[in-house]
Amino acid sequence: VRNLGLIFLGSLVFAVGLQALLIPHGFLTGGVVGTAILIQYLVPALPVGPVYFVLNIPLLLLGWFTVSRRFMLYSIAGMFLFSLACTLARPEPFDVQDPILVALLAGVICGTGSGLILRSYGSSGGLDVLAIYLIQRFGVRLGAVFFVANVIVLGAGAFLHDLEKTLYSLIFVFVTTRVMDAIMAGFNRRKLIYVISDRAAEIADAIMRRVNRGVTLLQGKGAYSGTEKQVILTITTMTELPRLKGLIFSIDDDAFVVVNDTLEVLGNRHGRLKIY
Repeated sequence: VRNLGLIFLGSLVFAVGLQALLIPHGFLTGGVVGTAILIQYLVPALPVGPVYFVLNIPLLLLGWFTVSRRFMLYSIAGMFLFSLACTLARPEPFDVQDPILVALLAGVICGTGSGLILRSYGSSGGLDVLAIYLIQRFGVRLGAVFFVANVIVLGAGAFLHDLEKTLYSLIFVFVTTRVMDAIMAGFNRRKLIYVISDRAAEIADAIMRRVNRGVTLLQGKGAYSGTEKQVILTITTMTELPRLKGLIFSIDDDAFVVVNDTLEVLGNRHGRLKIY
C-alpha cells in the first residue's frame, strides 16, 4: 500500500507540473514523457496519457525479463496511475510568465514527483525501468541516465518543435535531475570524515562515546617525515558535522581534518540496499 501510495502521489505531483507549467508554455521534458509531449505538440489530437501508455510497452517487456517481478508489477500499476494522472489532472496554469522561473518551478515539482515514485519499490514505467536496469547492471548514476536520455529527446524537439523553448527546457531538465537525486538520496546526506592526529586514539574514543558514531582506524605514514600515524575514518550527518569538528579540535588543535561529500552510504544505521 505504501509503495502504491508513493507512486500515486509522485505521479500526481509530476502531472501537476506537466499540466500547469510545461505544456501551457510549450516546454519539453525528456525520456518517454518528453516523447509523448512532443507527439502531442506535433499531433494535438493525441493526448499525453494514452501515448505515454503505448510507448511504455517495449520498456515494460525489457523490465519483465531483467528486473524483479515485484518491481515490474508495481511499475505496471504505476504506468496506469501515471497515465491516468496525466489524463485527469487538469489544474489551472500557474500565473508564471518568465520562462526561466517556469523552468525552475517545473523542475522542482516534476523532480519531486519522480523522486517520490522511485523511492517506492516500483516506478511509473518509462525510463524509470531502464534506469533501474542500468543501475543494477552497470552502477550508473540515476540522474545521469535521465540527463542523457533527456538530451536526446530535447535534441529532437529543437528541430521539430521550437529551439528557444527547448533551450529553456534544458534548465528544467537540470533542476529535475538534481531534485530527483536529492529525493532519492535523502536531504540529509552523509559526510565522510578523515582525521589525522597524534591523538587519534583519544579523538576516536570521544567520537564513539560523545557523538555515538562508529570509527575505523586506518594506518597512515607521512611521506615527508616517515612517521607512522593512525587515520580516523568516520561517517556523520550534515547536522552533526559542526559538533564533530568542534570535538576534534577541542582535543587536538593541530589535527588535520578532511570532509568529503558522499553519494550514498549503506550499512548499519545508515540505510539498507533497496532490492528492486
